[in-house]
Amino acid sequence: MQPWYGKEEKKAIAEYLDSGGWLMEFKKTEKFEKAICAFTGAKYCSVLPNGTVSLVLALMALGIKADDEVIVPDFTMIATPNAVKMVGAIPVLVDVDASLCLNPILVQKAITSKTRAVFHVSINGRAGNLEKIKKICKRNKLFLVEDAAQSLGSTYRGKHLGRHGIIGSFSFSTPKIITTGQGGALITDNRKLYEKIEKLKDFGRIGPGKDIHDQMGWNFKFTDLQAVFGLAQMKKLPCRVKRKKQIYRLYQKLLGDVGQVVFPATDFTQVAPWFIDIMVPNPGALSAYLKKQGIGSRAVYPAVHTQAIYRKAKGKFPVALNFAAHGLWLPSSSALSDADIRRICRCMRDYFSGNGK
Repeated sequence: MQPWYGKEEKKAIAEYLDSGGWLMEFKKTEKFEKAICAFTGAKYCSVLPNGTVSLVLALMALGIKADDEVIVPDFTMIATPNAVKMVGAIPVLVDVDASLCLNPILVQKAITSKTRAVFHVSINGRAGNLEKIKKICKRNKLFLVEDAAQSLGSTYRGKHLGRHGIIGSFSFSTPKIITTGQGGALITDNRKLYEKIEKLKDFGRIGPGKDIHDQMGWNFKFTDLQAVFGLAQMKKLPCRVKRKKQIYRLYQKLLGDVGQVVFPATDFTQVAPWFIDIMVPNPGALSAYLKKQGIGSRAVYPAVHTQAIYRKAKGKFPVALNFAAHGLWLPSSSALSDADIRRICRCMRDYFSGNGK
C-alpha cells in the first residue's frame, strides 16, 4: 500500500513554507475541511491527528461515558473497540454477516439498557445492511456512529458513507486512498455537535486563543503542513476512486476462473475498494510464496475477540473467524500499473496450479 504522491504535493509544501506558514492548524486546515465537505456533501468537518482520535472524540462529543455500552463489529481494525475503551465505555462485540459489516439481527439481540451507540464499520467501502442498522438505532434511540476509515469515495444509496449516522469518521493514514501521513476527520450535519467537537479538540477553550476553559478539553488539533499535502491529494481523489475500481475489477478478471480464490461481493456503483481483499484456503502459504516473488501481501485483521485484550468477550463469531482465517490483502496501491497486477496474478495462478511449489 505504497503512498502515492508527486510533484504537486512537493510544490504545494514548498510554496507554503516559502510563504512563511506557521505549520500549526489554521487557514489551510479550514480549506482542507471545506474540501472534505464538498466531496462528501457534509455540512461540517473537523480534521484531527488520526482516525483513532477521531473515533474517540466522536464518542466524547456524544456524551458516551464510563459503563455505557457501544456495539462494535468483531471484524474491524482494533482502533474501533479501543476508542470505546478510551472513553471508559464497554465495547460489545457482535459478529458480521457475509458483507463483513454488522449483522443487524445480532445487533438487535445485543442491545441492553446500557447501550448508547452502535459503531457501523464500512469495511473496505462496503456498507452491508446499513439501512437495517439505521432503523434499529432509530427505534432504540441509539447514536449511529460510522467508522468510515476505509470508505472515502464510497457511497450507500446515493449518499456518501459517513453521512448516514449522526457522525462519521475517516482516516488519512498512509495506506488510505489519500493520505496526510497520519490524520483523521469527523463529518456531521449537526452544527451543535460540530461546535462541541471543535471545542473539545482545542482544550475546551471558550474561544480560539482565549485561555479560559469552561469544560474539559484536549489538544487534538491538526497542522496546516499536513493540510497542504492533503489538499493536493484531494485534487487527485476522483481519479483514484475510479482507479481503485479498475484495479479491483482487473484482479477479478484475471483470477475469476481460479476456484481457490473468492472475492467478497462488491458493488462498484457504490464501492471504491481500499484493499484488494480475497479469501483463499491457506493465506499464510500463499503470502509466503508471493513474498519469494517480491510481492507483498498482508493477513486481514484477526477477529477482535481473539485478541488478548478482548478474549473475555461473550458470544459466537463464526463469520469473523472464517474471514480472519482465510482472508488476504493483495497489493492495492492506486499507483499499481496494469502490468504490475498481471504479474501478481500470473504468480498466483502458478501457485494454485502447482507450478509455483
